[in-house]
Amino acid sequence: MTDVIAYIDGFNLYNGLKSKYRHRYLWLDLEALCTKLLVKDQELRAVKYFTAPVRRQPQPLRRQQKFWSALDIHCNCVSIERGRFQEKTMTCRNCSSRWITHEEKETDVAIAVALVEDAVNRAFDTAMIVSADSDLCLAIRAVRRIHPAAKIVAAFPPARRSDDLRNESDASFTIAERKLSQSLLSKVVHGPDGKQFPRSAKWQ
Repeated sequence: MTDVIAYIDGFNLYNGLKSKYRHRYLWLDLEALCTKLLVKDQELRAVKYFTAPVRRQPQPLRRQQKFWSALDIHCNCVSIERGRFQEKTMTCRNCSSRWITHEEKETDVAIAVALVEDAVNRAFDTAMIVSADSDLCLAIRAVRRIHPAAKIVAAFPPARRSDDLRNESDASFTIAERKLSQSLLSKVVHGPDGKQFPRSAKWQ
């Protein structure tokens, strides 16, 4: 058996799912999904899920935190690696009006650092990257130098693709809807302390 670690770019996956399927597959069992993406003689060792708490949006934040709690309870090999959002002032070129938006920071760097660190420690035989962010190509090249025997697989979220990432990988594919539909969390996730985490109504 060969060991696989999955590195999930949380917002890349979220935006791809929402763009293609709206809210249908957001209540996703990440461990089950990554297991279904394996091929023969591979074993899932860990899932590293990189994301960040939503800012200044109370309802989306509650849905997100409920999802994180469900993952913590249900998925034994999923770790949630939290980044941050940073405020950014935007200016309209035509009318010069200004507004505040939020930009996710550190996720691609955090994935790259984890990928290279695990390669140094020979923690995986195959790294599965669930993202279509071409910024990760530099990290993949570093892994090639550090751990030449390792395989890199790019699993593109729905409605997402990167030719650069595909060219740097040993294999690549777009995650099929069938795999998503087979990998949903139960409608209510029950914690060991009796707490319940139901799927949000908006994510039905």
